[in-house]
Amino acid sequence: MISLLRQKIRFGKLYIPNIKKAPILKSHRGLVQIKVGNCLQNCQLCVESCPSDAIQLNSLRIDMGKCVFCGDCETLCPQSLIQFSSNYRVSATEREKLVINADSEKIDYDKIAIQSNETITKLFGRSLKLRQVSAGGCNACEMELNACSNINFDMGRFGIEFVASPRHADGIVITGPISGNMAQALQDAYDSVPDPKIIILNGACAISGGVFTESEAINREFLKKYKIDLYIPGCPVHPLTFINGVLRFLNR
Repeated sequence: MISLLRQKIRFGKLYIPNIKKAPILKSHRGLVQIKVGNCLQNCQLCVESCPSDAIQLNSLRIDMGKCVFCGDCETLCPQSLIQFSSNYRVSATEREKLVINADSEKIDYDKIAIQSNETITKLFGRSLKLRQVSAGGCNACEMELNACSNINFDMGRFGIEFVASPRHADGIVITGPISGNMAQALQDAYDSVPDPKIIILNGACAISGGVFTESEAINREFLKKYKIDLYIPGCPVHPLTFINGVLRFLNR
């Protein structure tokens, strides 16, 4: 016991004390910022460089639900109109809130992007169990979700945990573009979750199909049948992004 107490004093707190204000590397690409200005005539460098068609030049805007955060648009823009901040609080409860334009910089994105649901907060505010479904993902988002429960982020202290069976879950977290081979498995997992339940789309592939949008190998019919409760963009999604998004959704 004395030895354990000595180790505790020596190493201190291994978890991040304040998950909402945790520092992150400046090189991390989070909330995109679009500056007010005019693009050079006939310049389409950002559009041509985007692998997921996330950029539209008509009133320059970027869809973070499609964006894979590669940063090529920021690097190539001669007017420096596109810049990625290190703000990792980028989740939203409405799909359209992920589309960022020059006006988005004038608002407090973290406050308006997620609208808490009183019923959800009452039911799951203190304890939320989630079943993660990898629907054809590359395993990057899945690895980051695993990291949410490690000693650094310790998501379990907020009552949020991943469970092995959908029958023990309050909702599902979908990663990947939903391949045809995983479509029925995803449906089965969702059907096995007791009502009421929530759906969270995690990562660009889950939200929009990402770079696989036009692929004939994906089947996204599932998303047309149910209301999505939370969109968490990224490629992959950082643990701080996921945890903060879920906490905000639960009005925590």
